[in-house]
Amino acid sequence: MAVAKSAWPVDLMKRDISYQRRLLGFVGMLLFFSLLVTCGKPVDKSPGVQRLKVVTTLFPLYDFARQVGKERSDVSLLLPPGVEPHSFEPKPGDVLKLESADLFIYTGRQMEPWAETILQSVSTKQLVVVDASTGILPGEDKPPYILSGKAPGESGAERYHTDVDPHIWLDLVNARKMVDTILGGFVLRDPDHKEYYSRNAEEYKEKLAQLDAQYQRTLATCKKRVIIHGGHFAFNYLAKRYNLAYMSAYSGSPDAEPTARRLMQLKQQLKKYDVHYIYYEELITPRVAEIIANETGVRMLKLNGAHNVTREEMARGITFIEIMEQNLKDLKVGLECQ
Repeated sequence: MAVAKSAWPVDLMKRDISYQRRLLGFVGMLLFFSLLVTCGKPVDKSPGVQRLKVVTTLFPLYDFARQVGKERSDVSLLLPPGVEPHSFEPKPGDVLKLESADLFIYTGRQMEPWAETILQSVSTKQLVVVDASTGILPGEDKPPYILSGKAPGESGAERYHTDVDPHIWLDLVNARKMVDTILGGFVLRDPDHKEYYSRNAEEYKEKLAQLDAQYQRTLATCKKRVIIHGGHFAFNYLAKRYNLAYMSAYSGSPDAEPTARRLMQLKQQLKKYDVHYIYYEELITPRVAEIIANETGVRMLKLNGAHNVTREEMARGITFIEIMEQNLKDLKVGLECQ
């Protein structure tokens, strides 16, 4: 049985050139707006004014930061609820949010190439930028924290060629590493409360470890060992962690469309391994999964990559652990686990 490739090739130079032009177009406006923002100051240590302002790009980072900071932080998600991150285009107001923030947390240029682009327009010196992918993604030798609020390295689309799968949080071992990196950012920005943040991080990592053990126990009992996915290539880390094979309809690029040949391959794999379910992803219309399900008679289940959540889920306070618990339930059904 062929195991999924670990590469996630992304060629963002093929994206619509108008995106780059729009970004350049509002840089001047951003610089003007930034002059209206109060200059950054150190965190006020007086009673009642000790909450760090934290801005995150993706939902896992948002939830991890909430767990570490708790009542000493105000955490916000840059992505509007319901917006798929690959199609997100930042606005001038997003840069203004960073101008008044203490921490900005993202997962690196592979997942959010637009994050480093908007950082080039941030003028505040108080912002600590946290790259939560540090120590996980291969080939990333830059430091996890940037004190100036500026993204390192060269600018422009030429940086964003990669052969790396960026969905690192779906391996719960990686999720714990990301929590540690986020903790370091909190401590760097607010060292007086290191013990508080560290205690919160350890408690949350223990919950992630317990969930990882639950995945290990459950998925070890499955009759089926292959995940057939009608969505984008996002679950390679999860599949590798739990010794599963994984095939998706889309190639690695977020802009690529599945070919007729690829759809035929998925239908053949469903038949070959006697799989009765095809998975679809969150936040986009499951067109591909529906086509395959209709043509093969298999049923559909959602597998949530947790990039972002709906407005309703955000309003009720859904957590990353809840999303992963539901994923395990759906994997148990689709893979026929005990």
